[in-house]
Amino acid sequence: MINVEVISYSTTAAAFLGLGLLLLTGRQGQIRKRLLAVASLASVVWAATVAYQAAYGGLLIIAQMLELLRDLTWFAFLLAMLRAVYPDDTGTTRRFAVVFGTASAFTVALMLLALYRITGGSALRFIAGNDVLAGQLLMSVAGLVVVEQLYRNTPHEQRRALKYLCVGVGGMFAYDFYLYSDALLFQRVSATLWDARGFIHAMVVPVIGIALARNLQWSPNRDAIDVFVSRRIVFHTTALLGAGVYLLAMGAGGYYVREYGGSWGLVFQAIFLFGAGLVLAILLFSGQLRASLRVFISKHFFGYKYDYRDEWLRFIRTLSSGEPATQLRERAIKAIAQIVESPGGILWMRRDNGRFEPVARWNMSDPVPAYESADGILVRFLELREWVINLDEHEKSVQRFHGAEAPALPDWLHAISAAWLVVPLILHENLIGFVVLARSPLLPVRHEFNWEDCDLLKTAGRQAASHLAQLEASRALAETRQFEAFNRLSAFVVHDIKNLIAQLSLVVSNAAKHKHNPQFMEDAIHTVESSIEKMNRLLANLRKDHTEEDRPVRVDLVQLLSEVVSAHGIHRPETTLECAGHGIAVSANRDRLSAVIGHVIQNAREATPGDGHVTVRMRADRREAVIEVEDTGCGMDEAFIRERLFRPFESTKGSAGMGIGAYETREFIRALGGNIDVFSRPGHGTIFRLHVPLADNPSLPIAYRTGSN
Repeated sequence: MINVEVISYSTTAAAFLGLGLLLLTGRQGQIRKRLLAVASLASVVWAATVAYQAAYGGLLIIAQMLELLRDLTWFAFLLAMLRAVYPDDTGTTRRFAVVFGTASAFTVALMLLALYRITGGSALRFIAGNDVLAGQLLMSVAGLVVVEQLYRNTPHEQRRALKYLCVGVGGMFAYDFYLYSDALLFQRVSATLWDARGFIHAMVVPVIGIALARNLQWSPNRDAIDVFVSRRIVFHTTALLGAGVYLLAMGAGGYYVREYGGSWGLVFQAIFLFGAGLVLAILLFSGQLRASLRVFISKHFFGYKYDYRDEWLRFIRTLSSGEPATQLRERAIKAIAQIVESPGGILWMRRDNGRFEPVARWNMSDPVPAYESADGILVRFLELREWVINLDEHEKSVQRFHGAEAPALPDWLHAISAAWLVVPLILHENLIGFVVLARSPLLPVRHEFNWEDCDLLKTAGRQAASHLAQLEASRALAETRQFEAFNRLSAFVVHDIKNLIAQLSLVVSNAAKHKHNPQFMEDAIHTVESSIEKMNRLLANLRKDHTEEDRPVRVDLVQLLSEVVSAHGIHRPETTLECAGHGIAVSANRDRLSAVIGHVIQNAREATPGDGHVTVRMRADRREAVIEVEDTGCGMDEAFIRERLFRPFESTKGSAGMGIGAYETREFIRALGGNIDVFSRPGHGTIFRLHVPLADNPSLPIAYRTGSN
């Protein structure tokens, strides 16, 4: 009959033996690593002794002492882990030494007490049996307390791997606590709980192994356990172990087929076992399955071959060096190529016509085609699968694409002699470009190009794609702003021309009535001369650099206002000028300042009936000149002033207005450092108040308009 206890504790011994051997590899000299290895090997000796005692008997007292010794080694390991969390000072070390000394003395006392009873001592018969049970219970409680303190006192950022260690070791002590609590309560050890104990202790070994696989940091100074095992050995061991488990399961299935298959049982068993073996052979020889298993083991049980922190810092440093719009495309190629020591590359980007065209190259001189079609199989493959294509392995690839073999690559890609990798640039699941990297000269001596290289290149490609997309958006925005500036300039030019046409139209409309009036003729000639002069200046400004045009000069406001008011002639409504002071100068472009003030006056005149009046005032304080244009016209309500007055292309004049005069006036005055206030009531007129800073640089040239009235 199968002895469950023997199998249970043999399993524990095998599991901890594997863990102990694993811990003995790698660098030596780390105290916590050595203590964990000692605790694992102590568990092996204890579990093997229990299994032997269950099979042959005679080693009960030795098994009890070995269990106490095993608990002490695990307790010592947990104390060493907990000690690393606390500050390194003499007082802390002394306290931990006292705790471990007390636990050791307690364990030795229990061992001596057990030996005393075995040798025939009877002085302590009243606690016979309970002493060992209570001692084991106390050791379990102490282990749980230390596990809890270890997890609680470890910084949150270091708990990623430590939590698995605490769950594994804590689970082992928790089950022992339950076992011995039950035994102390009912004065006997439950055979069921005892037999299951071996399997349960074996179950915690993989949990501790996960902590090791996650590169467990044993202390804040990064004193880590380093485990180095051949990936090939782990792969073949895993494959053989899986095959063994599969064969055991199939054997059990064959047994039940034979037992319940009746007269056909043996036939069904033979068929079942042969089919199972055939499936196993197919699985073992499946290259895709073996590749998937190898990637899974490399990802989850071994350290990475890249220092991702260094790689990412170097990648970002390369991308962000220099000016944002200067050779960013070349830097993106270089940043990706540095990951795999590629000496050069070429960048393709999606253009406005939808095609992918080469836009930049870095250390590559091979000729490239004009474009790659956006609906070609290469582009669709990169966008749908987001795979890094290794040209050296492409021909023998077994991956599928829409039910066919790996996609045929375009001829131009084969024509690039140095081409090695094709890296997609994905942004929001859309392919915006791809990079063709040159073959690395270090390829024969560096480790195999694998899934880790692909994952890092894909991630770097996504980051580079965001930078390149930002560059394209910035360039598009710059072009849009140029067109916007041109359109705004065109609108202002048309607006100025409209005002000139309005003045000339007014002269023409009054010519028939006042042509015999010498004062009218003089005013008309002056208006025509002024309009011609303004149009000539406007054409000149359109031809020259605008930085030259906007250069400020000292403008005499008294003279400027006199010219602007005189330009509106003697026609009604009457316009008068009131200046409080003289020699008041501001720093501005004279023509534009004249135009915006003229616009305000013209609007006031258009809003005022013929029997009304428009008054232009000017005064100055220590910091600014204040120009007021007051009319007795129809006025405006508060909502119109707040929401519509300065909004571009909003006009109350219908087709006769452009709606940009007030907006241009406000923007120009603000550019000078001033502001505009508007006070108005419907039916009571309006006051436009322009605040313009006084000129504070006496060295600026003074601009005068000669020949003016």
